[in-house]
Amino acid sequence: MNRLYMGLACSLLSGCTVVFAQDLAPQTESPRWTGWVSWVADGDTLLVLPDQAHDAVKLRIQGIDAPERCQPGGDASRDALIDLVHRKTVQVIPHGTDTYGRVLGRVEIDGRDVGAVMVASGQAWAYSFRASAGPYVALERQARRQKKGLFAQAQPMTPRVFRQFHGSCQTP
Repeated sequence: MNRLYMGLACSLLSGCTVVFAQDLAPQTESPRWTGWVSWVADGDTLLVLPDQAHDAVKLRIQGIDAPERCQPGGDASRDALIDLVHRKTVQVIPHGTDTYGRVLGRVEIDGRDVGAVMVASGQAWAYSFRASAGPYVALERQARRQKKGLFAQAQPMTPRVFRQFHGSCQTP
């Protein structure tokens, strides 16, 4: 729904004039699309080849943060995501891009939320952003209580903290 606003634009040289501007309604989610998972980088990043496309899309699962590959639990997290989605068809509900240019989105397979599965099984943390706790906080609490996956460790280190102490896993 578009709304039309009228306002005044003034300058010292030309005085004031009436200005009409359209205020576009907030963008809704991008449409859902389907694709085939061709590669799993780690516990929260995949390459997905959209149906009818020639180029894969690098996608980060929104709402979760998985350990770095070189971090304790990193390989197990990646392996869990491979078992769940690799070489399978998924549905993606995109929500923009992250600072690295990856598509951010919710990923579903057979109607199941992949992010929820990863957090509930203890293979990823619920990702919070600013004031938002994110959709998977209760699942993380439950995985912690049950000492699943990453949470079997005495004090699992979030990827953000791990990178502060150890840097990136990638070699120069």
